[in-house]
Amino acid sequence: MTYDLYIGDRMFSSWSLRGWLMFEKFAIPHNTHMIGLYSGTMAEDMEELAPARLVPTLRAPDGLVVGESLAMGETLAEQNPTAGLWPSDPAQRATARWLCAEMVGGFGALRSDCAMQFRHVWKGFVPSDAVKADLARVETLWAHARAISGSSDGFLFGEYSLAEVFYTPVAARIVGYDLPVSEASRAYCKTLLSDPAVLKWQEQAQEVQYDPMPYEIDLPNRPWSLDG
Repeated sequence: MTYDLYIGDRMFSSWSLRGWLMFEKFAIPHNTHMIGLYSGTMAEDMEELAPARLVPTLRAPDGLVVGESLAMGETLAEQNPTAGLWPSDPAQRATARWLCAEMVGGFGALRSDCAMQFRHVWKGFVPSDAVKADLARVETLWAHARAISGSSDGFLFGEYSLAEVFYTPVAARIVGYDLPVSEASRAYCKTLLSDPAVLKWQEQAQEVQYDPMPYEIDLPNRPWSLDG
């Protein structure tokens, strides 16, 4: 039973990364298809998936098309109940769902000011008060998850779950812009971004050339590093 996964870009598309990690980290068979997110062909490429219009989108083995990342995660969890996408404990599962839902609907300043990228670390980026507020909220949610699960380090609920899928691009933003967070949160970011699947994604991201380069800002940078 093999799914089709449609993504747009590896360097900058945070939602594409989330969609891909759902399959890659939980060993769900799939074929990956690229949509022309930056080439101008996105609408045409998505026609066969209508009414879906954004990436990621999946097509299930029975032909069912599902858009929107949270709906994709729930669908995969239902159709692959032994894969472990959600924590098995009810309280932890409810909390993980909460974190993912808030990620989908929130953190607008962090998203708009700090586009995800895996090229380098920006030097001297000064976050706005709104971005700082988003970071504080992220750290509050991570701390709450650990209070519910009892996991003091590593993954939020002890085992990798969809919570890690949804917050990996946040970790990339924190590292890529050297954003101010606690040492505990930075350690969690390093856990997420040093995962072999994410390293594979990052390596593949370097293969694409852009003209012009999206999301450039007038700041110096240094090579990508998880060690500060």
